[in-house]
Amino acid sequence: MSFNTIIFDMDGVLIDTEYHYAQVFDAFFDKKGIPIAHINRRELLGRPLRDLWPFILGEDFDKKDAARLQKEFFTYKKSSHFPIEEMLFPDVKVVLQRLSETKLKIGLATSSSHDEIAEVLDTHNLRKYFEVISSGEDFPESKPHPAVYLSAMKQLNARASDVLVIEDSPNGIAAGKAVGATIWAIRDQRFDSDQSHADRRVEHLTEVLELLGFS
Repeated sequence: MSFNTIIFDMDGVLIDTEYHYAQVFDAFFDKKGIPIAHINRRELLGRPLRDLWPFILGEDFDKKDAARLQKEFFTYKKSSHFPIEEMLFPDVKVVLQRLSETKLKIGLATSSSHDEIAEVLDTHNLRKYFEVISSGEDFPESKPHPAVYLSAMKQLNARASDVLVIEDSPNGIAAGKAVGATIWAIRDQRFDSDQSHADRRVEHLTEVLELLGFS
């Protein structure tokens, strides 16, 4: 295996936000009296809220209502206990530090907004490890559309054949595969989502280091 570039997803790879986000998500829609039992959570992993309204509202979908609800949701999320400082996976800093000592170019490509990215990176002092940060907020289409990865690769001047992507969600895996990169998936132990299209599944980031020969 020979890569000169590694690009990480954020949620579910560096930080365990998926479970807490789901709790806030459920509480908000319960408060609003909007049913969400029909939603397949596994299919929605790795996609931003802006893409989910047609699935959530179904026949009642209206762009103005969706925009209002999205604003209300983020206000609700900010007022909820969302312990970012406790969510970092335990091996993240050690792995990123070790990778930063190699010749690999390191990027971040996530569906999260710039504000959400900043909260995670600045809380845990991770920004210094990434040469490039690509946010899905900057593109009209999010994962599984490959735009966020294409942007990161362009900024890193990386060819697809030289790129290793670390993902967890089916949508993220599809986005990485669409650009022709090699995809390793961190095993999803919360939702048991379909990761069968990844080139390899690993248990944790430390295993990534070991497989790359940097342990």
